[in-house]
Amino acid sequence: MATTIDMRGPPKSGFSIGKIWTDKKSRGVIVQVIAMAIFCAVVFYLANNVVENFQKLGKPFGFDFLEQESNYDINQTLISYNSQSSHGRAAVVGILNTLLVAFCGIILATILGFILGVLRLSPNWLVNKLAYCYIEFVRNVPVLVHILLVHGIMVHSLPHPKQAINVADSFFLSNRGFYMPQPVFQPLFWLVVAAFVFGLIYAFWYRRAARIKQAATGEQSPVFWVMLASIIGLPILAFLLTGLPIEWQDPVQGKFNLKGGMAIKPEFMALWLALSLYTAAFIAEIVRSGIMAVDKGQSEAALALGLPRKRTMNLVVIPQALRVIIPPLTSQYLNITKNSSLAIAIGYMDIVATIGGISLNQTGREMECMIIVLGLYLFFSITISMIMNWYNNRIALVER
Repeated sequence: MATTIDMRGPPKSGFSIGKIWTDKKSRGVIVQVIAMAIFCAVVFYLANNVVENFQKLGKPFGFDFLEQESNYDINQTLISYNSQSSHGRAAVVGILNTLLVAFCGIILATILGFILGVLRLSPNWLVNKLAYCYIEFVRNVPVLVHILLVHGIMVHSLPHPKQAINVADSFFLSNRGFYMPQPVFQPLFWLVVAAFVFGLIYAFWYRRAARIKQAATGEQSPVFWVMLASIIGLPILAFLLTGLPIEWQDPVQGKFNLKGGMAIKPEFMALWLALSLYTAAFIAEIVRSGIMAVDKGQSEAALALGLPRKRTMNLVVIPQALRVIIPPLTSQYLNITKNSSLAIAIGYMDIVATIGGISLNQTGREMECMIIVLGLYLFFSITISMIMNWYNNRIALVER
């Protein structure tokens, strides 16, 4: 009797929604899509409800008010501005002022923080305790108190403009600010800028090429001197060859105040110094903990090979400590940017004081102004986080 063999194999199961739900990866995607849809629906409902309520009150929702005249002055501007400028231009001035104090504060706080962090580990008892007392005092006092204190010291201790501290009849320091010569750029100055940009690009390319060469052959190249010549020497050479294409406008003492030149207002200096000194105390503890996280055997091995203590710190300890320092350091950079919103307490016109303060009161567009302010701070924070995360990934250990 002949036996029939079925070559079709086991019957294939059809499409089933239940099988998609039981699959872990598909279920995760479905849950995320549903959660995002619910979130968007809630946001849309709230936004639509706000717009409808505003319309009932006779307050249309929109950003057309940014084109209206601002009718107020700003004491420190990086771009041209007057009281006839629009609220939109006032917002740009506030954004630039916020970015200026945040950028300068991050640089100064990082430098001071690293110095204090290293001093906290100094074997010298006096230096160690002085750094410890400073850090503990600053960290336990609110940042707003620091801002008011530094501003009060600058305004009340510095001399009046008539008795301003004069250096070479070009630099003046008073309670109205720090005045210095203002550069007036000539048409050929763009060649100096081009030389600086080219030198900067070449310096980083040469540094990268020197590292690759050293890894392949062990031969060291004069990286420092080449970078110094390309970043500083090349622009100076271009500056001399183009006939010194820059002039200086010196400030002069007027009857009641200093005139001309470039002025750094006391509000900016107080906010900058207060935020930097305050944040530096937190960065110092981060640096100290990062250095202590590096095994002592690393520095002992470097010292045993004949490396000086300073070179050991720069080449062995700090590069390894950065992997511990960078993540919490990112939080401090975010804090110094957000804490700059306290500038309104001393009259520094940042984004909170301009579009979130005077413009809001004049136009009555509180919802639109707050959306702008919140969106800008969110953008600043995300940008800083992205940059620091990129740097953190760049210096991370790569497993073989």
